[in-house]
Amino acid sequence: MDKNVSSNAPNKWKMPLFVFFKDARSVFKLDDLSKQIIGIAFPSALAVAADPIASLIDTAFIGRLGPVELAAAGVSIALFNQASRITIFPLVSITTSFVAEEDTIEKLNIIAAENKLKENVKLTEVIMLEDHMIQDIEKGEETKEIKANNEDDGNSNTCKYSNVTTSTKSKEKVVKKKRHIASASTALIFGTFLGLFQAAVLIFAAKPLLSVMGVKHDSPMLAPALKYLKLRAFGAPAVLLSLAMQGIFRGFKDTTTPLYVIVSGYAINVALDPILIFKLKLGIRGAAISHVLSQYMMALTLLLMLMKKVYILPPRLKDLQIFRFLKNGGLLLLRVVAVTFCVTLAASLAARLGSIPMAAFQTCLQVWLTSSLLADGLAVAVQAILACSFAEKDYKKATSAATRTLQMGFILGMGLSLAAGFGLYFGAGIFSRNADVVRLIRIAIPFVAATQPINSLAFVFDGVNYGASDFAYSAISLVIVSMISIATEFLLYRSKHFIGIWIALTIYMTLRMLAGIWRMGTGTGPWRFLRENSMT
Repeated sequence: MDKNVSSNAPNKWKMPLFVFFKDARSVFKLDDLSKQIIGIAFPSALAVAADPIASLIDTAFIGRLGPVELAAAGVSIALFNQASRITIFPLVSITTSFVAEEDTIEKLNIIAAENKLKENVKLTEVIMLEDHMIQDIEKGEETKEIKANNEDDGNSNTCKYSNVTTSTKSKEKVVKKKRHIASASTALIFGTFLGLFQAAVLIFAAKPLLSVMGVKHDSPMLAPALKYLKLRAFGAPAVLLSLAMQGIFRGFKDTTTPLYVIVSGYAINVALDPILIFKLKLGIRGAAISHVLSQYMMALTLLLMLMKKVYILPPRLKDLQIFRFLKNGGLLLLRVVAVTFCVTLAASLAARLGSIPMAAFQTCLQVWLTSSLLADGLAVAVQAILACSFAEKDYKKATSAATRTLQMGFILGMGLSLAAGFGLYFGAGIFSRNADVVRLIRIAIPFVAATQPINSLAFVFDGVNYGASDFAYSAISLVIVSMISIATEFLLYRSKHFIGIWIALTIYMTLRMLAGIWRMGTGTGPWRFLRENSMT
């Protein structure tokens, strides 16, 4: 008896930690799963990269107007992006998960209804065939005639079964037809109201907000910054709506359609810049107007495409998922605030060291966060696939998708580590001609390069958590991580200064990654089925 207990005891406490190495040899294999992940991730990553590229070109045009206009636009863009991030990130993340889940459930219901219809047709055919045979026997027909009739029945049966095949094919057509997706309608409503609210705040509180950003009343940047920010604010509803619709398309596992629209929109933005800024002599206002026009073009195009897939309004108002969006959106809002505070605090501490350390820190920070742009594509892919898998209760596929994407994220991080290390070492002079700035950049290289795999895994784990609808854990764990990291930033800043800030940021991203490993690796929350499998 004791022997049996001791042999079973280890299984009771066994953790599925090694699940992350599941099918690791297949990470370079281009099978169906890899194709699905890459098919979603690659267009999504390109779409994410399109915005900073367009902003960079925008900045180049504005820079020709003079340093004051460039600085004013820079502050206004930073303020606009910061305000947008607080509302966009929760909205897009929960929309992707909810749409993928609801779309999958609706498709499963359609398939179940079609299968039931197919079974009823089969049963009817069997009954009709038996009745026909009984009638033939009662008439006393010869065996040969019965056989002939049976052959005819067989042909009729085939004909009837072809109707079933036609019915099955019609199922695919039904799936492709317009559907009522309540979460999509809810996302559009939230996007509209949040966009209008953001526009109102930025327009009517532009001056005090710019003052908080360091643009005081006597600054030469104030007048152009106010012009640019207020005009850009008119585009806030279009920005929020566009991103909400991108979340909906992501839920459908379609990241290609938004990519085409985004690239076209930003191409129009870039084309309008020289016309409005220089040709019509609108200056910095022309840059803002071109951006706003391109955003509304993108929003309108995405809306027209979305209307072909789903009904914009639900059949009943009570079908809207208002409270579900508010609950989970509130959790992710808390998470965004925690993340933003950590990174903003690091930049603030670097600024206290002086302009040279701040210049080096800002350069390294942009490179350090590059992995977020590329890993975001993988995060979107795994989120959409996991949301569908959990809705189908296909836990095997959920596990395979999560582990495969995490393995891809690690490899991506290793590649970025080499690129960032060599790039910063040999290209530091491109960012600054100041010898002290270049020296500090090279001091930070080990931290920037070595943390790339950690960063990639941390960002992909975000997608894993959202795909599993584990929003509460994602928010609470990051708040705890941020509290620890904030204390660490202050302590290391005082003792190690510039290097201390980078050590603290390394600890911060490592803790974020470990929070993801802990949830899945211990088989808790939505991953408890991994623990059950490990016990069998």
